Amino acid sequence: MGIVNVTPDSFSDGGRLAGPEAAVQYALQQFSDGASIVDVGGESTRPGSDVVSGEDEIARVLPVIEGVLAREPQACLSVDTRKAVVAAEALRAGARIVNDVSGGADPDMFAAVADAGAGLVLMHMQGDPKTMQDDPHYDDVVDEVRTYLYERLEAAAFAGVERERLCVDPGIGFGKTLEHNLALLRSIETFASLGTPILAGVSRKRFLGELTDVPEPADRVDGTAAAVAWCASHGVDIVRVHDVLRIVRVVRVVDAIVGAA
Repeated sequence: MGIVNVTPDSFSDGGRLAGPEAAVQYALQQFSDGASIVDVGGESTRPGSDVVSGEDEIARVLPVIEGVLAREPQACLSVDTRKAVVAAEALRAGARIVNDVSGGADPDMFAAVADAGAGLVLMHMQGDPKTMQDDPHYDDVVDEVRTYLYERLEAAAFAGVERERLCVDPGIGFGKTLEHNLALLRSIETFASLGTPILAGVSRKRFLGELTDVPEPADRVDGTAAAVAWCASHGVDIVRVHDVLRIVRVVRVVDAIVGAA
């Protein structure tokens, strides 16, 4: 899963894409580089970020979704949003998946996804982006995250989202310390017990900078590659990344080794 942030303040590449056409071209390049899905987001969820209005978010993501699909009608796009109103508009425009970092907190989200017959990624986050890194605490991070995701899966299914359209994301970096992130990665295979695909978003994250002493997110490709290799060899189905071309190569090698085992 490639990443297209149509935002001025994302942690790694905020403001890089000056307008819809630049974002469309960037998304098309990610598909050309080997992405199976491209995730389009109009609201930053970096630590400390502020909420964006639904209207502003729609104005950012819709031209990108429409522009990509006008050129590549079969392209699989997801929309990275916590708002049902944004999800509904993006799905009407042709997106196929909603990537919800809030795990379906918006009471209208499940209905929007179910009505469209779309896919839904449910992620765990402690708190919200504004405060999530202030002082995250867990007694047992793996068990608590797994329990939360189980409950959200049950809620989504009860609301009419078909189980085969659901996916879970343990939320690396979202309300977690370095040790929390490492514990989740060490136990990433256990999330397969939830019965859905697993998505992991490790790309350029702060914990990689802490481990490698690399302060600039864009320079964390090596750390990203290592974390992705671990995930790909331990049951993760989708990795969400910025550096698609290089990480596709990593995944191909890992898949070949695992497949030959």
